[in-house]
Amino acid sequence: MRVVVDLTRCQGYGQCVFAAPEVFTMHGQEALLYDPDPSDAERERVLQARAACPVQAIHVDRLTAHVADGTSQPYQAAGDGDGFKRSGRIVIVGASLAGLRAATVLRREGFAGSLTLIGDETHEPYDRPPLSKQVIIGQMPVEHTMLPQLEDLDAEWLLGQRATGLDVAGKRVRLADGRQIGFDRLLIATGVRARPWPNEAEAALDGVCVLRTIEDAAWLRQRLAAGAGRVLVIGAGFAGSEVASVCRELDRPVTVTERGPAPLSGALGRVIGAIAAQMQREHGVDLRCDTTVTALEGDAEGRLRAARLSDGSTLEVETAVVALGAVRNVDWLEGSGLAAGVWGVGCDAGCRVFDTNGLVTDDIFAAGDIARSPHPAYEYQFLALEHWGNAIAQAEIAAHNMVSEQSQRWAHLALPVFWSSQFGVNIKSVGVPTFADEVMITQGSVADRRFVAAYGYRGRITAAVTFDQGMWLEFYQRLIEQAAPFPPDFDMVGRPAVMEPVPAEVPQRIAAVQGATVVVTGHDPSERRATLVRRPR
Repeated sequence: MRVVVDLTRCQGYGQCVFAAPEVFTMHGQEALLYDPDPSDAERERVLQARAACPVQAIHVDRLTAHVADGTSQPYQAAGDGDGFKRSGRIVIVGASLAGLRAATVLRREGFAGSLTLIGDETHEPYDRPPLSKQVIIGQMPVEHTMLPQLEDLDAEWLLGQRATGLDVAGKRVRLADGRQIGFDRLLIATGVRARPWPNEAEAALDGVCVLRTIEDAAWLRQRLAAGAGRVLVIGAGFAGSEVASVCRELDRPVTVTERGPAPLSGALGRVIGAIAAQMQREHGVDLRCDTTVTALEGDAEGRLRAARLSDGSTLEVETAVVALGAVRNVDWLEGSGLAAGVWGVGCDAGCRVFDTNGLVTDDIFAAGDIARSPHPAYEYQFLALEHWGNAIAQAEIAAHNMVSEQSQRWAHLALPVFWSSQFGVNIKSVGVPTFADEVMITQGSVADRRFVAAYGYRGRITAAVTFDQGMWLEFYQRLIEQAAPFPPDFDMVGRPAVMEPVPAEVPQRIAAVQGATVVVTGHDPSERRATLVRRPR
């Protein structure tokens, strides 16, 4: 039996914990933890938990999509007049969450043709969020992270195969083993990889790691269980902060270095980041903000022993977790003629990929962490979102559009929603907090670590962040979608006596085109072409 909880929907009511306490547990006030692969003896209780969930966030054996009235969308058989659905060829490059979700939706929408999924990892698709939480703390074996699949998916799986190139004109994907896989329509869902430590010799020291894959999580789990020395976490984003939280739960001394002014400030701004900093220090984290690691040092046997910091200090450490963000997997698309670069793969709101001239391709789509598309709610800025919920939602849109006529295609307009469980607190967000100029605590208590913060930009609400107040997220989502005024003025439970907006202090927006130059050639409109020229690596 496979269980997945859509934690973007979960509001922490905890009915599932009462129904199936051997499978679901509540960490702190609202942070739900669960076993994705419970024994079959728990099936009846898990099904009771699914039925009791007020927001229908629990999926058993397969990931299902829900329409507005909460019902599951039915399987649609291909009609006699739909030749492509009956005999077309679809290739999905990227066999993780977005790729798997797209494949299941394609079959649900009646696509009966050839379906091929290509993935560079040898494992079947697995869920990544548990890796930085349950897996490395030892609460869950890595084998339990595998995602549910449709038994009747009827797809060819090419796992352990790396895509190395794309022939757009010939409609072929080139693989590392020399094969070329033909397609009629292609979905790019290659996601991201962890950004490595930039010094290769230092990165190779025994004790230096990143956290992205099953292998990374298994290695770090063993390392944390076996050692007793200090752990260094380089970077205080969500992944780095979650690793620091696990270290403190294991009673391991941990130092966190952060280039910015506060943890999570790159995603939530300095104001909320300062609250996260207080939370870390209250739990015993040695937090060093505005500080970088200048060197990692090893002994004669190549084992990590020390780290030099920009504040002049030297730390004795035995494990260093590099949490410096992600690199989008676009290398294999170089020279393809698609608008793909360090920013991801450019596409429209219907997930159709742009070529380097800015023209929309008809048969190539993108979804998940790698896709960058315009969002009307944020002045049509192109957003690339590395969140579980976005991978699911965008994959569904892409799959639907791949097998639909132009007049029946959908736009990916869902607001970004993400969550993080750290230091016993469930942090959730809706909207884009960095698209704001002001922020205000609208409900709850910062001192109690149970509050809602609303973000505003030029007089309208653009995002909200909750600390153990997830039940309010849908309310604020509706406000954002309705372009409600900021600051909000309404009577709410837990409204503070004083509600004063302050500058959000979000990081300065960086142009996504950094790292590439476009050269335009030709004179007549029929000859004009744009070509991406990469900067030397």
